[in-house]
Amino acid sequence: MDKIEKSRKERILDFVNENNYQRITVKQLAVIFGVPKEDVKFLEKIVSELEKEGKIYIDDSNRICKLNKGSQYIGRFEAKAYSFGFVRIDNELEAQDVFVAREEAMGALSDDLVLVNITKQKTVTKNAEGKIVKIIKRGERPVVGIFKKSESFGFVEPVQKGVQDIYIPKKFSLGVMDNARVVVKIEKYATETRKAEGKIIEVLGSENTADIERTMLIKAALVNEKFLDKVLKEADRVQEPEINFTQEELDKRADLRDKNIYTIDSEEAKDLDDAVSIEKLEDGTYKLSVHIADVSHYVTENSEINKEAIKRGTSIYLPGYVIPMLPRSLSNGACSLNEGEDKLTLSIDMIIDKSAKILYSYIYKSIICSKKKMTYEKVEKVLKNEDKKVLKEYKNFIPDILLMQELSKILRENRKKNGSIDFDIPETKVILDDNGEVLEIKPYEVGESNQIIEEFMLVANKTIAKTFYDIDAPFIYRIHEKPEIEVLRELNEVLSVMGTSIKGINKIHPRAISDVLEKFKNDESKKTVLSKLVLRSLKIAKYSNECLGHFGLNFNFYTHFTSPIRRYPDLFIHRVISKYIENGYVLEDKEIQKLYKQAKEYAFSSSACEKVAATLERDAIDLYMAKYMKKHLGDEFEGVISGVNNYGFYVKLPSTVEGLVTMSSLEDDYYIYEEKNMRLIGQRTKKTYCVGDKVKVKVIRADDTNRQIDFLLIGGFNEKE
Repeated sequence: MDKIEKSRKERILDFVNENNYQRITVKQLAVIFGVPKEDVKFLEKIVSELEKEGKIYIDDSNRICKLNKGSQYIGRFEAKAYSFGFVRIDNELEAQDVFVAREEAMGALSDDLVLVNITKQKTVTKNAEGKIVKIIKRGERPVVGIFKKSESFGFVEPVQKGVQDIYIPKKFSLGVMDNARVVVKIEKYATETRKAEGKIIEVLGSENTADIERTMLIKAALVNEKFLDKVLKEADRVQEPEINFTQEELDKRADLRDKNIYTIDSEEAKDLDDAVSIEKLEDGTYKLSVHIADVSHYVTENSEINKEAIKRGTSIYLPGYVIPMLPRSLSNGACSLNEGEDKLTLSIDMIIDKSAKILYSYIYKSIICSKKKMTYEKVEKVLKNEDKKVLKEYKNFIPDILLMQELSKILRENRKKNGSIDFDIPETKVILDDNGEVLEIKPYEVGESNQIIEEFMLVANKTIAKTFYDIDAPFIYRIHEKPEIEVLRELNEVLSVMGTSIKGINKIHPRAISDVLEKFKNDESKKTVLSKLVLRSLKIAKYSNECLGHFGLNFNFYTHFTSPIRRYPDLFIHRVISKYIENGYVLEDKEIQKLYKQAKEYAFSSSACEKVAATLERDAIDLYMAKYMKKHLGDEFEGVISGVNNYGFYVKLPSTVEGLVTMSSLEDDYYIYEEKNMRLIGQRTKKTYCVGDKVKVKVIRADDTNRQIDFLLIGGFNEKE
């Protein structure tokens, strides 16, 4: 965008947002602004862009309207079931999901850009509710589903939730087999009296295999699975050792190849971003060094690889499969800190005392050679002094491992003392066989070995953020803003049912929330549910070019520095850090202004990419959960009520699988939903079902196409009357 266009956008916004503004057309705006007749088309383009950016909207009479603050938003619609969906608001001011019932959705499909009016404000237990009043722009997302063929026509059953069957005329499905997995382009959108009509543009396969099911989810999410040839060819060129390990390059770096430096990651990890080394100094302080792959050396600013990385924003991790941000020749090869290979890195040394105070830090370019690819599983066995085979393999590294444990405990205890919030919400681990079929679903085990690396990365990220904030450098920070007082009041009403509350909400400190979670640390049935409830009431962490602090961690300064292979903000700040190091920490004003602009742009785009990745990862896990529970139809399980609403309640099993007990299946009484108390109460028996209650359920339905699981309640361990 040139300066003239930007200036006009700002002028138009300022004009529209004036208190006495009256709705006008673009032609009337052109007269007021003195725009020549030949430039009116250009003005229309600017106004249209402002609407797509969610800053204004055009009404049915083609007049420019300002949004009513707090009650009108522009966002992307995401259907979740046939009966409802959400409008995802994600602008520079705030992020939230607005619930929209199907009858209030104007026929919107996932990815449509819409204008929504808020009809009910957000509460702790429920999203804001709204009504779509305009479809601004139809989305580009294709419909992915299963083709059902008949003699004269066909239709597609979409894999996307909330999308009705798509009618396919015979001429648009020639040669496509019945039950084929297909991609459909909508030619005519649905009306009140007619189904949507489309044509098949791609056939993914004819058999229901694990690979095809995964591909369908990826296609439905509009995620690019494959790299363009020009990106792959460029990646092959830039990874050559002779290009990167010149004497001139090595002379710029500290040579740490003889140091005891290790990576600690999961057994299956192939994209190794980070390595660590540790010493205990004579005065009793610790020297912790964190070494991160210098990805910005390989991925230069104007390269095709960088352009693609900006679009992707992040790597996406699905069970048994990764969609990388960078081509695998870089992510798993040249950039990955593989054992026994010389690698270019950005390092930070930190001198830390026994009270966790950082006495000194130094950031520099380096070259390392990892002495060992350690795994969480094996380091855990070393810490527990078990498994003779592992102890023998790690014999030469045990002193360093124990020293890491010693320092990480100091850092963790200090962080908890300062009120940093630790949410106890176990992640799901999906175990697949060689054919991609699900064998088991269980909680991902987090041991002390995971905590060691977590603490070291946290302290490195915090130190890097403060260093570059202090010199007022253009940067991308990871921020988590304070929750709103009204939301905390509503949360306390819910917590009172569980016999607790958050203190001091008018001047909230993270420690107050930590204290509440700590009360339930020994109550397995409630601590995870409580953590999820509290997390839902907090704002979403995101990227920003402004340093606004991280409420959950209780850090004034925080960034993402430690994963440049798989997150673009990390890669961007690596480039910034390198520029400052190479130029003696003095950059020209022109360069600084360019970096400020990029920081703002990439923070926003990376936050959006992160949401897409999180949704796809969640959908994939839901798919495998449904496939797994198909094997357990009729089986009984014990679980905990994790959520209650007006159509039933969700039950979470120890395996992390979650399913719905519908209100209609509770036949012993007529149950009323009490939103404030997050419970169902029987009208006659007064029996209640609340969040955190233990129950016993039977699996009665597992639909892997729609990724839904239904349970039948067969007993409650703490039914109340």
